[in-house]
Amino acid sequence: MNAAEWLERFCGPLVEASTRELGGGVSNIVILVEARGLRAVVKQSLGKLRVEKEWHSDRQRVFREAAAMRFMAGRITGGRVPNVIAEDRENFAIAMEAAPASAEMWKTRLFRGEFDEQPARATGEMLASMIQRTWRDEEAVRLFGDTTVFEQLRVDPYYRYTAARCPEAAGYIERLITCSKGRRVSLTHGDWSPKNLLVGSGETWAIDWEVIHFGDPSFDAGFLLNHLLLKSIAKPEWKGEFAHLADVFMDSLAAGLPAEGAWIMGAALEHLPALLLARVDGKSPVEYLDESARERARALAFDLMQRPAGSITEVFAR
Repeated sequence: MNAAEWLERFCGPLVEASTRELGGGVSNIVILVEARGLRAVVKQSLGKLRVEKEWHSDRQRVFREAAAMRFMAGRITGGRVPNVIAEDRENFAIAMEAAPASAEMWKTRLFRGEFDEQPARATGEMLASMIQRTWRDEEAVRLFGDTTVFEQLRVDPYYRYTAARCPEAAGYIERLITCSKGRRVSLTHGDWSPKNLLVGSGETWAIDWEVIHFGDPSFDAGFLLNHLLLKSIAKPEWKGEFAHLADVFMDSLAAGLPAEGAWIMGAALEHLPALLLARVDGKSPVEYLDESARERARALAFDLMQRPAGSITEVFAR
């Protein structure tokens, strides 16, 4: 699919158009289209994911992403959600507003050793506002109550696959899955990670909404914490900086949660060891850990399962 020509079907002729493929992860083709007066991202979902193990997912998820961005417009504070430009049901593709050229993944900045608190604070505020504004919301349940894609892209490859590979963790992970299913109270992004948070010009953009569902919001908090923890294992010389950002994120999140959602903070720590082990032994291991770091991550995951931590500060201290 020629992304520029495809986009012209919805936007009219593009002047001086250029295209560039972006990192679409393992589940999508993502192309940046730039033209005079327009900067857009075209995204096409894949049915078979680009990983070593066999892994499939419903291509319709790209339209859930479009629906989620429309739904969250005006409901999220602390940052921005892209505007939807076009949808193509035949080709399983959508187009959305692109972040400014100056924006880059928070992940990129972290690995460059830039530890500004603002993205961590914004990330917590955005997540809290999504939880607060969709708390037991009937419309959110109607639109996003189906958890099929979350099962396909998170529960099966992260939790069930890891439990099968690591029998000593199976009991913990199976109990976690059961508990999490009983905590469906708000919209849950499902991929709340530094690669999906774009930072630039004092603003943070939240992207990649394809795993959106009405579910357990503590999964998102645990997911973000896990990425900060993994990066501290990869870069132990920056452990203190990553720990501080985790504290900033959790403080910002806690400040915006509904009163009846205080349990989310502790529940996020329950997800953390399972997510940590999943990114070492699951279907989608992180690419930046060497074998020594993988062993340290694995050991920490088992330690946290056996001796649950009372705070994220304690996790980093271990």
